[in-house]
Amino acid sequence: MQANRRSGTKPEVVLRSALHRMGFRYRKDLRLDLGEVKVRPDIVFTAKKVAVFVDGCFWHVCPEHGRQPTTNEWYWTPKLRRNMERDQRVNSALEAAGWQVIRLWEHEALATAIEAVVAAVRPSPEHASETSVTG
Repeated sequence: MQANRRSGTKPEVVLRSALHRMGFRYRKDLRLDLGEVKVRPDIVFTAKKVAVFVDGCFWHVCPEHGRQPTTNEWYWTPKLRRNMERDQRVNSALEAAGWQVIRLWEHEALATAIEAVVAAVRPSPEHASETSVTG
């Protein structure tokens, strides 16, 4: 299990590279302390309070590609359940602190992932007039 990366996975790096090429700047693997809960989103837009997670299908039990372990079930089944519970706890803590949470699966198309992140980070046209300075 030491070979399994917590951060810097291929799907995460591909998404980060694409966002960077588009001109977005972000923090990666930034620790956020939310009271009792400590969180390390894969990509963090601090000014917009957007946290992006790129979840692995096995580790986070993807409904489409996740599978039940066939060996060492006594270990893996509770481990994967704890991962899902932690994800819910993290989402709740971030949302309670005013963050927007984007959870993407590793199998999602890059265009779909970029679209989800851009929609969360860029202001919508209705809000653009509120933030513009007139002089």
